[in-house]
Amino acid sequence: MTTGDKTMTPDDVVGRLRSGMTIGIGGWGSRRKPMALVRALLRSDVTDLTVVSYGGPDVGLLAAAGKIRKLVAAFVTLDSIPLEPNFRAARQQGAFELMEVDEAMFMWGLHAAANRLPFLPVRAGIGSDVMRVNPGLRTVTSPYEDGETFVAMPALRLDAALVHVNRADRAGNGQYLGPDPYFDDLFCEAADSAYVSCEQLVDDFGTTTVPQTLLVKRHSVTGVVETPHGAHFTSCVPEYGRDEAFQKLYASTPWPEFAERFLPPGGDEKQYQSAVQAWHEEQK
Repeated sequence: MTTGDKTMTPDDVVGRLRSGMTIGIGGWGSRRKPMALVRALLRSDVTDLTVVSYGGPDVGLLAAAGKIRKLVAAFVTLDSIPLEPNFRAARQQGAFELMEVDEAMFMWGLHAAANRLPFLPVRAGIGSDVMRVNPGLRTVTSPYEDGETFVAMPALRLDAALVHVNRADRAGNGQYLGPDPYFDDLFCEAADSAYVSCEQLVDDFGTTTVPQTLLVKRHSVTGVVETPHGAHFTSCVPEYGRDEAFQKLYASTPWPEFAERFLPPGGDEKQYQSAVQAWHEEQK
């Protein structure tokens, strides 16, 4: 790469990941997930991962492939299908450790990591079973007159983050055009290295760009990957919605059968997209 040009391929990104790492994956449920990067990770020999995610099919695929040692999540859902089936199967088999926390606790864990703090106090979790199912969590008492008790949410420090946005430039600035940022900026800032896939690489974002949409800043980004339709089968609004028909196929097909057709050994992202297109043609 030339100076200032952070463009990579999915395989370049995965080549920088190692077994045993803590990997944060952006997006939310079955929305704007960096699925092309997840699929590249599936094709690699990287394993024994701690995955930190507002979970969707990213978690399901990695769980089905036996890549996860520990999961930190607030939920794992396909949105229109409430519980991710491969996640459920792996949990029922006791395949990995789970740290399940409140959504706000998860966010503050990312905030703590982004600010390089060991923890942040948060009210979320108090009075709930979160403390019971996570006996390692601690509380702190305010040093001021109020004396309030808070959950001390530990920082969710990441070795690497994977996120997907609508547009990005070669320097690593990323823009989202949909309704929600999904905390992707925090994932990048909480990580030692961050990799952004995008629908389209641009030379500039134009004079009419709303500054708030420039979510991901180049100072926190290590690599940029152009992957059109790279969030499939999750949504990437406004480019495309969730592929509901394909998601139903994924949720109802035994993992070995699904993997053989759409994620075979030696395949790549082009092969995956072609296989999906062929399946849709068969449904007509």
